[in-house]
Amino acid sequence: MSMGFDACGFAAAVAVDDEAVARYDRWIDQGRNGCMQWAAGHRDLRRDPALLLEGARTVISLAMNYYPVTCQPPGALRVAYYAYGRDYHEVLREKMTRLAHFIEEITHCTTRPCVDSAPIRERYWAQRAGLGFIGRNNCLILPGKGSYYFLGEIVTTAQLPPDEPCTLSCGDCGKCVAACPTGALGDEGAADCRRCLSCLLIENHDEELPEWARDVMGDRVVGCDECQLACPHNAHAAATQIEDFALTEAVKNLSRDRIEAMTSGEFKRTFAHSAISRLRFKTLRRNAKI
Repeated sequence: MSMGFDACGFAAAVAVDDEAVARYDRWIDQGRNGCMQWAAGHRDLRRDPALLLEGARTVISLAMNYYPVTCQPPGALRVAYYAYGRDYHEVLREKMTRLAHFIEEITHCTTRPCVDSAPIRERYWAQRAGLGFIGRNNCLILPGKGSYYFLGEIVTTAQLPPDEPCTLSCGDCGKCVAACPTGALGDEGAADCRRCLSCLLIENHDEELPEWARDVMGDRVVGCDECQLACPHNAHAAATQIEDFALTEAVKNLSRDRIEAMTSGEFKRTFAHSAISRLRFKTLRRNAKI
């Protein structure tokens, strides 16, 4: 696509099916959302995209590749691939807003772009729109392409022909389950965010991390890619063509000394347009010290 999206699909904007709702409610009720307390809110909106936009008839799902051309060198404190370049919220929002305006011009309908800006179930709708399937690692896997993709949705009142949902699955693979350093993934397919390193390093702002997490986090300071690195669907992942997602100098040579010498103001300036800005400064310093 000319805007850089790698996949696009349509799904009817109807209520989320009962099984998916029940599965999500169990995940919340069991406390598996961990420190992500926001995940327990707005359950009515998560169930029905029509509540996000009056008269909604279609959910347009979009995917954009972020797999890096160049990775961090040995010795740098490790940052998950998604945070290598410019903040994906900014990049996708700009492109999706342009696309939404184009849709409005040709259909005379209304739209609402969503990039982590609304309580909408991204992977569910991407699967319904035929983009891929939700793997055991809880990532959306695009057949033949892998899982290193940002997702976004445009809810619209336009009536667009729905695509066939993707019905593939991981089968009995389980390599991501075995690769998870903290055992956060289970065979039932629901991640336990209380044990997920990515969640603990990014979302958990407590002064201390659990001892078992400290023992296995290694040199990671922002997120964790182990379940994706182990996934066979990513064995031949193609590098992104979006220059905004290229490895920045600030991330390339990120070191403990650099973080410890950094002030709060420097943190804000250095990572102003990076997804790393969504960590609190004290959280990054805590991770670096460990």
